Amino acid sequence: MTDAATSAPEFEVVDEEQFSARPGDGALARSAHRRDTTVGRWGPTSPSATQIGRARSPEGDVSENLRRLHDERHPATEGHGARQHRLEKLRITQALCNDLDVTPWQRDRALGVMIDLDLTAFGSQRAIEKVALVTIRHVVDDERERYLGLQDQEWLADQSPERLEALYEQFTSITDDPHFQDLAAKHGLEITNLNRLRRVLRDQLDEQDLHGAVYGRNPYRDPNLPSSDLRESEQRGSDDGRDREETSGER
Repeated sequence: MTDAATSAPEFEVVDEEQFSARPGDGALARSAHRRDTTVGRWGPTSPSATQIGRARSPEGDVSENLRRLHDERHPATEGHGARQHRLEKLRITQALCNDLDVTPWQRDRALGVMIDLDLTAFGSQRAIEKVALVTIRHVVDDERERYLGLQDQEWLADQSPERLEALYEQFTSITDDPHFQDLAAKHGLEITNLNRLRRVLRDQLDEQDLHGAVYGRNPYRDPNLPSSDLRESEQRGSDDGRDREETSGER
C-alpha cells in the first residue's frame, strides 16, 4: 500500500529570483509594438465588411429575431426610435437657439413646444431644422408683441392712431435679423414659407395645448416666490461672509 504523502502530486516551487525587476523589463518590446500596429492596421474599413445583422446573400433575409430588433418589436428596443427622435428635436432646437443668441426663457419655450410637437402636420416641410426655426420665430415674435401690448385687442382699441403707429414701429421681428435670414435660407425657408408654417404651428399649439409649454420650468410657479438662482446667490454670499469672519477671528 502506497503512502498518501508519497502519492500526492508534487508542485514545482518557483524561485522568485527568476523574475527580473530591472528597469525596462516590464515595458513593451519594440517587436511586439510593431506587430500590434501592423495587425491593427488591417481592420474593417467599412460597415459592409461585417455580416452582423445582415442577410448572408442579396437573395437571403435576416432572421426573425433580428427583424424584431430592427422593427423595435423586441422588448429591449421598444420605443427606441421615438426616444431618439425626441432627443434629436431637443438637440437641434437648442443648437439653433444658441446660434441665434435668444434669451434662456425663449430657448426653454421653444424647447417645450418642440419636444411634444407632432411634426407630421407640417407635411413635406416637417424637417426638424425647419420646424425649429418656425417655432423659434413664433416664440420670439410672440414675446416681443406681448411686451409692446400688441396682442391685447381691448387695450389697442383705446389707443390713438399715432400711438399705434409708434408701437408697430418699435416692434422688430426676428426675421429681420440677418443671421436668422441666413439660417432660413440655408434650410430652404423663405418668408412665404415661414408665414404659412407659422399658421400651421398655431393650429398645432391649439390642438395639442402647447401654448404654455416651457421645457424644464413650471409655468404655474408663484411669481412672488424668489427664484432658485437668487436663493443660491444669497447662500453663496452668506457663506463668503461667514468665511471672512472666521478668517478675521483667526488673525
